[in-house]
Amino acid sequence: MSLPAGAVTVPLPSGARAVLAEEVPVALVFEGVTQAVMMASPMDLEDFLLGFALTEGMITQPGQLLRSERVQQDRGIELRGWLDPVASKRFSERRRAMAGPVGCGLCGLESLAAALRPLPKMLRSEAAVPRDPLALEGAEQALQSLRRAQPLQDAVRAVHAAGFWTGTRLALVREDVGRHNALDKLAGALATRGLDPAAGVLVLTSRLSVDLVQKAAMIGARGLIAPSAPTALAVAEAQAAGLSLIARGPAGLVHFTDTEAR
Repeated sequence: MSLPAGAVTVPLPSGARAVLAEEVPVALVFEGVTQAVMMASPMDLEDFLLGFALTEGMITQPGQLLRSERVQQDRGIELRGWLDPVASKRFSERRRAMAGPVGCGLCGLESLAAALRPLPKMLRSEAAVPRDPLALEGAEQALQSLRRAQPLQDAVRAVHAAGFWTGTRLALVREDVGRHNALDKLAGALATRGLDPAAGVLVLTSRLSVDLVQKAAMIGARGLIAPSAPTALAVAEAQAAGLSLIARGPAGLVHFTDTEAR
């Protein structure tokens, strides 16, 4: 049987074999400094490195990541990236600012201020789309389309996905064991292909927490569609950033933010 990327077979005590998702430590290294180690699916890793750099604000445009390489280690994978002088200087200053002796321990962040970073304000896009991708009647179609476009999930039943919905179709999909990783991979894939995130919306398989809103806002996304309810903080941050949220409410999908005036 041919397996999709990111899936492996493992033996069971009964003698049968199960198809499971791969989960590998992936170190994201910029300018020789390890920024994060994520447990991730080991495919689309070039997209992952670029997308992470964009959604975390290390670079503001794809060309600032000058080159990258993948290095296989005994226990995982290193993704190494080198930045242009402007981004490199900003990265170094950020590292110095976060090098204090005490950390708050909040999801690995070293300061409480970093947890709620200022987000760019989304402006109304003039990009032409074939159909409004933020219409409620199309949001359910977007979620169903994403579910049908997950070969790894079909094989293992254990991974997340992020897709780019134009209003009529999914233009791109990325899968990963981590919901944040899937969104970072999608961000990188959009940037590599020169696709404007504001020309459609991001569709996720996971709940909407504030960190996913932050990542979407950092790449200039217009909105997010998700199959479960957002957190209150995610709604507040999305509203402040002018990001539309469509997610599951008590009686079906609803708009959680009002961004008509953006």
